[in-house]
Amino acid sequence: MPKILIADDEPSLRLLVKATLNANKSFELIEASDGNEALEKTKTEKPDLILLDVMMPGLSGFEVCERIKNDPATKDITIIMLTAKGQQSDKDWAISVGTDYFLTKPFSPIELFNLIERVLLNKGNESKTSS
Repeated sequence: MPKILIADDEPSLRLLVKATLNANKSFELIEASDGNEALEKTKTEKPDLILLDVMMPGLSGFEVCERIKNDPATKDITIIMLTAKGQQSDKDWAISVGTDYFLTKPFSPIELFNLIERVLLNKGNESKTSS
């Protein structure tokens, strides 16, 4: 069962994502409410995929992503950035620190679910995209 870390400081967004993903019952879900907790849980839980908000207390999503991708033990974890920061410069920064996908808030829960399924089913066969 794939393990997904939901890292976002907004409890309502974590709840929405959990409700969307729990409908399928095929994922183990872990939560983090700030950047430091996201980094810690990445190291201890070894998720297959991380849904990472950009603007969080402690470390930003950009910092968390960069640290994960620079660590040989965690560099292969797929990261989907979820953010309200949708300018091209933000997407470029996200890609420069190693994010695999970028989804701008607000997003459709179905779109998120389909992206997660596609990524996990085709892990290693997908090219990086920006939504």
